[in-house]
Parts: sequence; C-alpha cells; structure tokens
Amino acid sequence: MELKTILVTQARLGSTRLPGKVLKEVEGKSLLQIHLERLSKCKKISEIIVATTCKEEDTIIYDNATKWGFKASRGSELDVLDRFYQAVKDHNADWVVRVTSDCPLIDPVLVDEVITFVQENNKDYGSNGLIEHFPDGQDVEVFKFSALKIAWKNTMLSSEREHVTPYIRNNADNKGDNLFNSINYPCDHNFSNIRMTVDEPKDFELIKILIEDLGIEKSWLSYTNYIIENDLDKINGQIIRNEGFLKSLKQDKFMGKGQELYIKAKTLIPGGTMLLSKRPEMFLPDYWPSYFSKSKGCKVWDLDGNELLDMSIMGIGTNTLGYGNEEVDVAVMETVKKGNMSTLNCPEEVYLAEKLIEMNPWADMVRFARTGGEANSIAIRIARAASGKDNVAICGYHGWHDWYLSANHNGGDDLSGHLIPGLSPKGVPRNLKNTVFPFHYNDFNELMNIVENNNIGVIKMEVMRNFGPEDNFLQKVRDLASRKNIVLIFDECSSGFRETFGGIFQKFGVEPDMVMFGKTIGNGYALTAVVGKKSVMEAAQNTFISSTFWTERIGPTAALATLKVMEREKSWETITKTGSTMQKGWLNLAALHQLDITVYGLPAMTTYGFNSPNATAYKTFVTQEMLKKGILASTHFYACTAHEPRHLERYFNTLDGIYATLHKCESGEMKIEGLLQGPVCHGGFKRLN
Repeated sequence: MELKTILVTQARLGSTRLPGKVLKEVEGKSLLQIHLERLSKCKKISEIIVATTCKEEDTIIYDNATKWGFKASRGSELDVLDRFYQAVKDHNADWVVRVTSDCPLIDPVLVDEVITFVQENNKDYGSNGLIEHFPDGQDVEVFKFSALKIAWKNTMLSSEREHVTPYIRNNADNKGDNLFNSINYPCDHNFSNIRMTVDEPKDFELIKILIEDLGIEKSWLSYTNYIIENDLDKINGQIIRNEGFLKSLKQDKFMGKGQELYIKAKTLIPGGTMLLSKRPEMFLPDYWPSYFSKSKGCKVWDLDGNELLDMSIMGIGTNTLGYGNEEVDVAVMETVKKGNMSTLNCPEEVYLAEKLIEMNPWADMVRFARTGGEANSIAIRIARAASGKDNVAICGYHGWHDWYLSANHNGGDDLSGHLIPGLSPKGVPRNLKNTVFPFHYNDFNELMNIVENNNIGVIKMEVMRNFGPEDNFLQKVRDLASRKNIVLIFDECSSGFRETFGGIFQKFGVEPDMVMFGKTIGNGYALTAVVGKKSVMEAAQNTFISSTFWTERIGPTAALATLKVMEREKSWETITKTGSTMQKGWLNLAALHQLDITVYGLPAMTTYGFNSPNATAYKTFVTQEMLKKGILASTHFYACTAHEPRHLERYFNTLDGIYATLHKCESGEMKIEGLLQGPVCHGGFKRLN
C-alpha cells in the first residue's frame, strides 16, 4: 500500500520586513501562484495544502488558493506548529512535507528527490538543510506525521512553536540514539550564500530578475548558476539566513533556563562562576547555555534538555576519555558505595603513587592535591624549602595563588605573555614583589640573565604550550639548573597525557626534578599530583602542607581507573590524531574562504585566531552560528577519544558556511556588527559585577 504524503506550505501577508510579499507580482502572477504552480509538478505528493492564519487580511490567501484548485486551511498566527498540525491531522497523512511560500522558485524535482531519499531511508525527519549547502529558498523538510504529532504535543518553547520543526530537529540524530532519527540530503557544492527566498525588498528584486530573464520553469541549479555567473548575489547576499527563527530564539534567550540562572548567579557569586574560562561572556554573552544537566561522550545537555555536541574545551581539557567514561565511573561509584572519607586514609593514594613512580623512574615520591593551582603551590613550597631560596623564575601559566600573581607587582603586567593578560595582583601582599620573574619560552639568554642577577632557587615552566623547544632549549635549562643547584619543575597540568603516557617532556629526553600532573589524570574527577625526586620532595617534611579533602578517596580511585584505560587504549595517540585533523581542517577551510588565521597549541588542545581587526567579533560569530546548529564551539578544540570522524564532519560542514560569511565581512560586502545577535565575547579577564 502506497504511503500518503501531504505537502503543506505556509503563507501569510503579515511579514514585518516585506508586508504582502507572497502576493507581489512578476509577469502578471503573484509569487504565491508561481510557488504553487511549481509545486503542482511534484510527483511524490498526494495533496498540497496552503496553511494561512485566521487574520482577516489573510482571507485573500485562502480564497486564491482554493480558486487555483488547492486545499487551504486557517489557524493560529503565532502558534505556527499548531496551525501546521491542524492543517494535516484529518488527512490521514503518513508523511508530511514542509515548505514556505516565500520560496517562489522551489524546485519540484528537488522536492521529490528529498522525499524519496528520506522515505527510502525510513527516517523520522529529513531535510536538505541540516547542513546548509543548498541555496536559501530551496529548503525542503520531510517528516513522519507521527513525529509532527509528538512535537505538537510536547513542545513549549515559543521558538519551537513558531517554526514547526525545531523540536523535531533538536531531538533528532542520525544514529537512532535520540527521540527521532534524522538524515540530511546532501549537496555536492556549498551554495548556502545564494538566496532565492523573499524576506526583504532586495530579495524580491533578485527574484524578479530571475523570472523575467529565465521564466518560472528552470531548475534550482539553473537559477543558481545564473546568479553566480552574473554576480547577482551582491543584490541580497548581506541578508541573514533564517533571521525570523533567530529572533524567536532571542526571545527564548537562546537556551532559556541556563541564561536565566546565570543572571541570578552573578548576584550571588562574584564573577558568576568559579572558573574564568567557563564564564559565558568568554563565549557568547547573553546566549551561551551556561549550565549543563548531563554529559556523556562528547555531548552535553543544557538545562532545557537540548543536546549539544561539544567541539570546544571539553571541561577545560579534563576529559580526554570523554564525559562519563564507563570504566572510570564504575570505579568511582564503587568508591561512593563503600565510602569516600573516614578517619583512616584511603589505600588508593598509595597505589596511585606507586603507579606514577613506575611511570617516572627518575622520581621517587608523590604528593596529591585536587586542583592545578594547589599542585603548583605545593611544588613551589617544596622547591623553595629544598633550595633554601625564595626567588622563582617562571615560564607559563601556573594558577591563581599569591606566589604566582605576585609577578604583576614587579612593575607591570608581567604575566600578560603567559596566557592571560590583565590579572590584577590586588590582595596579593606587596612584599612578595620581585620574588617571581617571568621569562619567555625559548629565550635562554633572558633566563640566564634572571638567574645570574636574582638568586633564583626554582625554575618552573610549562614544557610546551603553543610551540616546541628550539636550539636545545630544554636541555640548556636542565643544565643551567643542575649547574646552579636550582630545582627544575615542569608544569604538565595541561600538557600531560596529551601526546605521551605521562609528561610531554618524555619527547625531548629532558627530566625535571619535579613535575605536576592534573586535568586529564582523573578524567573529570578532581586529582592532581606532584611527582619528584626524593632529594627535593622530602623537604615537604620541613614545611607545612596539609588539607582535609586531599585525603578523599574518589580522586585517586578515578585516577587509577583513568590511567588503566589510557594505557590500554593509547588515548594520547587518538586525541593527537583527532586534533591534527582539526588543525588541518581549520587551515584548509580558511584558505578556501581566503581567511587569514593562525593555528597554535598541541594538536590535542589546539586553538586558532583570526588575523583581523575584527578577530574577537569573528570568534563570537563562529560561536553564535555553531550554537544554532547544536554545537558548542569557539576557536578552541580540546580532543577526546569520543570525538569521531562524523563529529568533525558535522563541525566542518557547519563551519564552511560560517567562513563563507566571514569572507564577505573581510571583503567589505557585509559588516560583522550586523550579524551578531548580542555583545562581542570577552577577550580576557573582565569584571562582571
């Protein structure tokens, strides 16, 4: 028995940008009539229904549709989902096709192709617009009536009731892991910068030219090629795609509950959140989802239940095995059941110390903490005690504690070259001035000068962050420290377990006196470690370093399980390969769209920047447009083993269209300011309240 497929096209006169647009005429026919005549040539459609509103002004649409031999229905102006559902619910439809009447040159052959593709793959929802490569104005959505009914019953957000299919799309994937399964009808080339829809006067100007020059029976590709060959895209290319949907998202505060809670948080928590790098203002002010309800693999769900693909910072690089790794979580849950704290110590800290020393045969002893800043402070305290000297030379970012931030008492923003500019030393005792001296990576002469003139007892540095050592730099630092009896500390809180099983210093054959591991070692559970030589570490006995919650059991348990999984799966190889693919993809796509970018960082925790005066605005636009597609992204990418090629494919398919728009901004065709729905993201530390 053949399935019944009904096509519904939405039409009304009340457009705010171009009132009465569907009845505007070209060559003696209204755009609505041209639209319906083209659709009548579809071979896969059982019925065509024009869904308009109950407003008096739209009576003419209802009357004209019936006069031309088409069925028509009337319903709510604002609840378009209800209007759409009411139009088809009594027609025994198996499948529903959605188009809109402001697309007068919709291609009937393309409509049939999308219908066939979705139905043959038996998906709940399919479209040629999940990846926006077809011209705007050739959008076709095909879905089962059963999916429409579920959406009609369940959705509450205004953006999901005003635009019919967002609820289905937001709860769909191509794996069958969600409420609906979906599929995209692909296009061989990216024509997303072409507009054949009518939202504004310039759109109508272009459609008028196409119809007058080519008639109303050409294919979508013929119209597209004509636009490209004659540079007609300049007429309306600056108009934002899907602007109506974006406005309704804005009314919903994009992701709703998260932003509402963050507004409240800023009145209760100084700075709004505990970590500068997680402030919504660092990504997309006013619209970043802000909070999560659950996370798994490389996906995050916000407080409204929206599923988001995390192609961003993955918990600030904590979860290289993905969120909620099964093996790690099982170990942790067993610990929770048995008890996390007691009067006695947990044995796991001893087992973990054994494992870390086994991995670092040059070392003898370990101290544990729960955060990177704590581990850095512990290491500095021990190293100062061991060396008998107060002064420290540093290179890199080492946390928020007094010893580090005191460098900005030395006469300026000395830490600005070490990841974060503008860090105020207010609250840090001024008598710590001239105890910490920053030096630049690969500048050995600068370090030599600091050591010779400042009685340095400790050299603390990141082994590498954005680029590697040159001219045997690390070995020179090691030799200098040995010669001057200086304790050499490698901070591997960020770089550890990214390219090796342990410290990245292994790649260069240079061993420190102490090393810190953090972030990745517990796969999202709090555990940091200070590993070092006995001759240095025993100095911890001569000072006071102690804290209650450093003895809790979850951290060491998680770390032991994480190390086991890492070692078995060689996770560092996987994430390095994924990150390298991301870096190459950024560069290739930027070259394709003639954008100037610089890529830097370890492949597994990489980032890029636009070489443009509008760099921060471009970064904000990338985040904004990615979020519309259900992707958390900015210009950073921290890889995890849960990131698969299909995730990168989805990411780059979306970024392709975004870069095409940014190219127009760089060439002067468009202004980035007009494309942003909110403020530009913060570039560094800023006071929020």
